[in-house]
Amino acid sequence: MSIEHLAIWVADLELMRSFYERYFEATAGEKYHNATKNFTSYFLTFKGGPRLELMQKPGLPSIPNGAQEYLGINHFAVSVGSREKVNALTEQFRKDGHSVVGEPRTTGDGYYESVVLDPEGNRIEITI
Repeated sequence: MSIEHLAIWVADLELMRSFYERYFEATAGEKYHNATKNFTSYFLTFKGGPRLELMQKPGLPSIPNGAQEYLGINHFAVSVGSREKVNALTEQFRKDGHSVVGEPRTTGDGYYESVVLDPEGNRIEITI
């Protein structure tokens, strides 16, 4: 068995689509809209991994501050292939004004990673 996709409710669908396309080389499928449910989404495809569904529906509450941990799904990790790429992408996030909430490091369980927030506060581990 494997994870087919993860889904995130978002406030700004187009901003979030372009964010994941730009930084993580995702490819967005066709925009889906269900007028009856006032629901819109994109499926984003990554090389060699599960897809990410970005979903929008007006009136949903926001998540807590992404820099703080809370109950529920905490983060997802994106493998970028090398320490150098982890470092470079982390610096690109910082340069572009995105929050870096975990500096590049080797964790106690052996991962080399950093942690950044997407524009809506979702935690993303960038790892090898």
